[in-house]
Amino acid sequence: MGIPIYVEDEIGKKWDRCITDGLLKFSSGLLIGGLFSVLFFKKKRWPLLMGSGFGVGMAYSNCEKDLNATVTAAEKCL
Repeated sequence: MGIPIYVEDEIGKKWDRCITDGLLKFSSGLLIGGLFSVLFFKKKRWPLLMGSGFGVGMAYSNCEKDLNATVTAAEKCL
């Protein structure tokens, strides 16, 4: 048998991945919203908020799926 992988370690790694994914998608949405704001909407603020909101929402959805898959897999092992 190999080295045992504990559920707590796996959840910790997934939380780290979720935080990184959230920061990347938030900043990407902010950047894209900024570009749209400057190029198309005469420097309004709402494209920035909308772009960053979409990024955070996508990261939350991915994280929720990833963590739920880990928890349900851990429950099946018990």
